[in-house]
Amino acid sequence: MIVVQVEVIVEPGSASRVIDAVKKMETATRQEKGCLKYAFAVDISDPGMVRVIERWESMDAIKAHLASPHMAEFNMAVAALQPKGLDIKAFEVAREVALG
Repeated sequence: MIVVQVEVIVEPGSASRVIDAVKKMETATRQEKGCLKYAFAVDISDPGMVRVIERWESMDAIKAHLASPHMAEFNMAVAALQPKGLDIKAFEVAREVALG
């Protein structure tokens, strides 16, 4: 399993525009082959920080996602906001263990 963590930092008043862009691609992304989970939130301590957490079956599934039209639209929407920061990391997970 691959876990992707995205952090987009914008001016606090622009976070709603990032959320709008994420909402547009959320449904399409969740229907993609290999997408196990897709969730996002605004940081309660930093209203300019939007986080997206994704779980994918494989890197091939992520590559297909990155080449999708809805991902291209999202990238253009975020670029138009001129984010103060954008951090995207992928983590390969050997196994998942419930903690609760």
